[in-house]
Formats: sequence, structure tokens, C-alpha cells
Amino acid sequence: MSFLKLNNVSKFYGSTCVVANMSLAVEKGEFVSLLGPSGCGKTTTLQMIAGFTDVSSGQILLDGRDITHTKPNSRGLGIVFQSYALFPHMTVFDNVSFGLEMRRMPRREREQRVKAALVLVHLEQLAGRYPRELSGGQRQRVALGRALVIEPPVLLLDEPLSNLDAKLREEMQFELREIQRKVGTTTIMVTHDQTEAMSISDRVVVMEAGRVTQVDTPYQLYEQPRSRFISTFVGKANLLTGRVSATGVGAQVDLGHMTLDVDVQGLPLGADVALSLRPEKIRFVPAGQGQVDGVVTARFFLGSQWLYHLGTPAGELVVACQNGDTQPLQVDGHTGLAWAPGSLRVLAGLDAANPIGAAA
Repeated sequence: MSFLKLNNVSKFYGSTCVVANMSLAVEKGEFVSLLGPSGCGKTTTLQMIAGFTDVSSGQILLDGRDITHTKPNSRGLGIVFQSYALFPHMTVFDNVSFGLEMRRMPRREREQRVKAALVLVHLEQLAGRYPRELSGGQRQRVALGRALVIEPPVLLLDEPLSNLDAKLREEMQFELREIQRKVGTTTIMVTHDQTEAMSISDRVVVMEAGRVTQVDTPYQLYEQPRSRFISTFVGKANLLTGRVSATGVGAQVDLGHMTLDVDVQGLPLGADVALSLRPEKIRFVPAGQGQVDGVVTARFFLGSQWLYHLGTPAGELVVACQNGDTQPLQVDGHTGLAWAPGSLRVLAGLDAANPIGAAA
């Protein structure tokens, strides 16, 4: 049995549905991220798990126990908010100790637990400081230590890194994951940052308009997106639309100005399809030696890589390539574009949620 289960959980505000029939099973010790754009229902889902928002319908089970209508303070969950919500008049030590004091834990045991938590989040040298004397990353670690010190069955993270600058945010992603692995606490994190979710999660739950569109490992989610939305929201993708003009071992898709071979079986003849092709899957070859030729219309230097926009008979394509030893292509330069047969992902219908040939 899964450690945390959501069974057809929905949330309505009047006639407006914010979360619709969400079902999710989280295993003990797993790190799961709820990913999606603003307004997709991910924070509302987290708040329903925490007990801060009432469930309109459905059921939430924790280790086999129904907590759907249990008060927040009786669920025993650890929560880290986007704003950290630290007490400004308390030291780091006292902030971390607060939850244990509310549970009336004996002083000696409380002090031992707090010291262990501070070591875990690398703040043992700053126990006597106040939040105003800490950096953003240090305040984030105080909030994390305060949530973990109570040894919660589930740790809930509501965009915990969104207030940090880019460099510190990247560092804290991996530190957060390292701490979670050491403790082994089941963790659910809300984020709208695809890189953040992909880099530290065991599984990612992609939400759109209050519904779950795909639940998968980061690699599978990126390589086998199940919809046009996921193709473009999780990373970058070139989307091409066409109609299946021939079938056999694979298939051919007519894009209007050209035809592409697709290494997928089971496509019905005449079906309208969308093709997804990741920019980094495309490589430059001499003109005439790839699937299509193109002309560079724009290029952007990103440090470790170049991002090119090219006009082709298939439409505009975006290509990402490493900044290596070769000279970059110039604007208006001509080149051939090639990719492996399996790099094209075929979405079953222009607006369908599930692709043909994609792994479940």
C-alpha cells in the first residue's frame, strides 16, 4: 500500500473547479514534485494535503489512515512555506525548537533534537543568530530544519527556493535533495520551475488546469511527453503538425511543404498528428545530407551552448548545441539538419493527451 494516497480529490470554490479528480500514490521516502504553471491547482493540492484547505470531494490517506478532514495540527506534517515564515524575534535555535515546544517535549530531548537538526542543515555555527542576520539560503535552511526536527511522516514544500537568486537556488536544489535522502522523509514539493523539479525529484506530477496530465520519472517525462502542453512546458520542443500519408514499418507524415519519416507504428492513415522534436536532438550536417536544410535566422549565446533559430521547409526549428571547439554558425548561414529516427515523438491528434507509441 502506498504511504500517501489521494483518491479522486477535488476542490471547488463555488462553481469553479480548481482541482479535478486528482489521484496520486506516493511511496514512503519518495520525493515527488507537483509541477505546472500558475493557477494549475498545485498549491491548492498541497494545501489540501496539509489540511489548510478543505477537500470538496475525494479522500486523502496517510499510511492507511483517512486524514481528509483531520485538522492540520493533528496531521503532524512538516511544512516549508515560500516566505519561510520564521519568527523574527527568535534565534535560529529557538525557531527550530518551536515545534517541539508546542508538543511539550522535555527540554533535554528537545535540545538534542534541535542540535541534530542544525547539523543536518549546516547551521550549527549560527544557532544564536536571528533571521535578520542570515542570508536567504540560511533562512531557507532554518525553515527546513524547523520542519524536519519534528520528524514528520511527510514533508511539504511550497516553492521553497523561489525567493533565492539563480546561483543560490541551483546550489540549494541539490542540498535539499541531499538532506531529504539522508533523512528519508516522504516529500512533496510544489514548483513551477521545470529544471528544479526534474533535477531533484523521483517522480514529477505535471498539472494543467486543475488536472494531472502525466506522472513520470524526470527522464521519462522529458523523453516521452504525453501531450503538446508537456512537450513545451517541460523543456523546449519543436512542434510540427501534419497528416499521416503512408504507413508500414514506420510512417510518413506530410507537413505540407515536405514529408518526414517517423519511427512509430500504429498510426492510422490520414490521422492528424503533432510531432515533438527536442532542440538538442538535432545536429548540423552538410547541406543535403540531413532530413531537411535550413537557414540560420537568429542565434543566441548561452555560455555552455548556442541556441539557433532556422527557417526550413518544415517551418521554424530551434536547435541547441554545445559550445565546442568548432566555429558557430553565422546568421544567414545554410546547413543541413539531422536527427535520429526515434527522436521524433508523435502525439496522437493535435490536441490529444496521449501519444501513440509512448511509454506509460
